[in-house]
Amino acid sequence: ADCKGLPFYCPFYGAGGALLGVNLWPEEQTLRFLLCPDWAFCEFLPCPAEEEPQTVLLDELWEGREYGLVLTAQPGEYRCRAGEVLRVAGFHKQCPIVEPVRRESQVLSVRGESIPEDRFCRSLCRAVGLWPGARLVDYICVESALLGAFSGAVAPHYEVFVELRGLRDLSEGQRYKLDQCLQEDFPTYKSFRFKGSIGPLRLHMVGARGFVRLREALGSPLPMPRVLREERLLQLIQSTI
Repeated sequence: ADCKGLPFYCPFYGAGGALLGVNLWPEEQTLRFLLCPDWAFCEFLPCPAEEEPQTVLLDELWEGREYGLVLTAQPGEYRCRAGEVLRVAGFHKQCPIVEPVRRESQVLSVRGESIPEDRFCRSLCRAVGLWPGARLVDYICVESALLGAFSGAVAPHYEVFVELRGLRDLSEGQRYKLDQCLQEDFPTYKSFRFKGSIGPLRLHMVGARGFVRLREALGSPLPMPRVLREERLLQLIQSTI
């Protein structure tokens, strides 16, 4: 049967090979999960990281704060950081309700500048705020090396794909605002741009359902990775520009 257009309900939240929580709110658009303490042993590192970070347990979480997940999935397995950042959205009978926010390990780096996903997102949101009437719906980033011979530029650069509401198109000046915001927020990026060893960022607007198709191809991971590493996925999102 053709299920296109139907809302997607994700009942479970898993990370690091472990099942961690369940979604009790299928009719809500925001994905929230009730953590199940018996399914895995979880610890949490407050974000942003402190100078001497100390993990906290389920009963020590604060509503509204973000935490990095430290996971011991099964008895005898190694304790490790799962690379997930969660926001505590509230509590259900004293058990935390969390929203997956981002992945810790995702960075953009074409010359060793290493821009973390969460800080790139802040720069992107700041640029969107400079486009009158625009609202950011979704985005994904690609390092130009993935384009291979189709990069169309000598210097490595970022390719950014966005879905917006409130704007049908962007001028070249508006598109450059994102590159400008990155230069202002990241001195190393600015230095490489000034030297010409990193080329101008290229910004593409994606049509409706483009990111729906991408999430389906990814298997609807939570949270969705913001830096594409696979050529087939790049081709998919390029086809929706």
